[in-house]
Amino acid sequence: MDTRIDEIADGIFRLSTLVPEVNPPSGFTFNQFLIRAEQPMLVHLGHRKMFPRIAAAVAKLLPVGALQHLAYSHAEADECGALDAWLDAATQATVAHTAVGCQIWLGDAASRPPRKMADNEVIDLGGKRVRFLATPHVPHGWDAQLFFEETTATLMCSDILGHPGDGPAIVETDLVERVIEGEKRSRSMSLTPATAPTLRRLAALKPQRLALMHGSSFAGDAGGALTRLADHFAATLRAEAA
Repeated sequence: MDTRIDEIADGIFRLSTLVPEVNPPSGFTFNQFLIRAEQPMLVHLGHRKMFPRIAAAVAKLLPVGALQHLAYSHAEADECGALDAWLDAATQATVAHTAVGCQIWLGDAASRPPRKMADNEVIDLGGKRVRFLATPHVPHGWDAQLFFEETTATLMCSDILGHPGDGPAIVETDLVERVIEGEKRSRSMSLTPATAPTLRRLAALKPQRLALMHGSSFAGDAGGALTRLADHFAATLRAEAA
């Protein structure tokens, strides 16, 4: 199946590939986000085997070689399996990550030096501004980071609120209860004392939309959705400690 392209905010494109074999019968989408600006950025790099189809989708929007910045949340195949392929194809691009991410994996894995990002550091892409947010263990991984594009108030939140199926590119219906039910089965989110405070920190950014790595993106009361998810995880942690 071809990678689907949808513009979910001004200059931010969702590149979505459905994999029916994952979570049948509804399948599971793997999404990247291309930020088109003077210095284009790709967020989430995808599986190594998916690189040809994702690169073909990027090429419909801009030359792959025009990419200047690459980013992903945490070390996992669907986040950065195609790292080397992107660095080979986009020879001017630099991959950016947290100090922890560079230390534990990226500094060794990347074929050229990564850019080490401080928490809350902003990259000005020229027309777009991306704030890097260190979020250890949220959604999971010591190295986790998320991304807030300030001009559109779009939070690229990796696996947070991820859900199965091949729905519309962006929805306004509340996803939280559906996500909580799925989380009870999968237990994919790291649950620590920092989980709920981190989600509340994200909510305080007042995002207008959430760009999800799996499933439909969300437009609406994004901060409220993150707060309700934080409340759920805080209650779960209290119950487990009782």
